[in-house]
Amino acid sequence: MKGSSVRKAYLFAILAMLFWSTSPTAFKLGLRYLDTWQLLTGATLSSTLVLGIMTFLRGNIRSLLTFTRKDLVFSALMGLLNPVTYYLILFKAYTILPAQVAQPLNMVWPIVLVLLSIPMLRQRIGWLSIGAMLISFSGVVLVSLQGGAGAQDPQNRLGIFLALSSSVVWAFYFLFNTRDHRDPVTRLFLNFAFASGYLLLGGILKGQPLPDSAEGWYASLYVGVFEMGVTFVLWLMAMRLAPSSDRISNLVYVAPFLNLFLASQILDERIYISTLFGIILLVTGIVIQNIAGQNAKKT
Repeated sequence: MKGSSVRKAYLFAILAMLFWSTSPTAFKLGLRYLDTWQLLTGATLSSTLVLGIMTFLRGNIRSLLTFTRKDLVFSALMGLLNPVTYYLILFKAYTILPAQVAQPLNMVWPIVLVLLSIPMLRQRIGWLSIGAMLISFSGVVLVSLQGGAGAQDPQNRLGIFLALSSSVVWAFYFLFNTRDHRDPVTRLFLNFAFASGYLLLGGILKGQPLPDSAEGWYASLYVGVFEMGVTFVLWLMAMRLAPSSDRISNLVYVAPFLNLFLASQILDERIYISTLFGIILLVTGIVIQNIAGQNAKKT
């Protein structure tokens, strides 16, 4: 039974990693047909539907009636943070940067999380964590170079700033949600339900609330299901079934390397050697940081 659970854990984690590795390509393809607001609205509506079905199938719909006003206000605020603010910033970065650059820069949120935990959670960090952050930030610099052209274009600098900013937003979202002990799928469904309302209202005010082409809807559905919806549940199940979450969690860092392959084959991006080495450094730093965090918990 234990062996079966471990196999399922790795299966779910590998599926989640594969889906997440396709997300940057899906973003870039979707943004060819839609603006950032339309893509996010279509994806959020799709994800809300998927998460709602999952909440129903798991027998948690009735639990929504037990939420207090404070719970609802918290979900409304979290929905504004993610998906609305987070993905609007991230999608804007993808309109500027190649997928091979935007995705790894967005990955630095675990390092940002450590930095935020110092003032917010009053945590102390050791020399291993400091070294890990320096390694990751050197990777960020290499990725940002874009083969030497990244620093020359002001628009590129804006894209880099936005991609890094999205990781800050996600780190805040992660920190705030550590205080929320409701079922994670149910609370995510509620967050996205509120976000759907915000985005539809904003889209109506903008004059174009929804994707207006079949290609746009295909991209929105894919992003909503495989970036925001099903993949999160797969990852959650993998983490619950795994006997050791640290081994499973490191699988996600294969995604940026698969993203490089997809970006080159589907988006025809020329992969910079600086991007490859930058991702290696960035991921190395994050893995070392995870090890430092695990060691800190044991002491």
